[in-house]
Amino acid sequence: MSGRTVMVRVKGRVQGVGFRYWTQGEALQLGLAGWVRNEPDGSVRALLDGPDGAVAEMLERLRRGPGGAAVSDVELLPPGVQDVPADFRILR
Repeated sequence: MSGRTVMVRVKGRVQGVGFRYWTQGEALQLGLAGWVRNEPDGSVRALLDGPDGAVAEMLERLRRGPGGAAVSDVELLPPGVQDVPADFRILR
């Protein structure tokens, strides 16, 4: 895809609340590619790739999160060299 690629770490109560599945649904709705996974420290990490406006909207949605989540921070990380899948996946 073209546009913008970002890596984010979402902190707070974001594991055990369906956050990855919610993220996948929101990303697909916005036409984004990438992935989302749980991290050992209790955060969730995601790679988002797509049009600038869709990525910006997804970042806003991540700040709110799904019901049951309590997001304390959405940190932008250097994306580094990443292979971006053609769709949006949940990684284990």
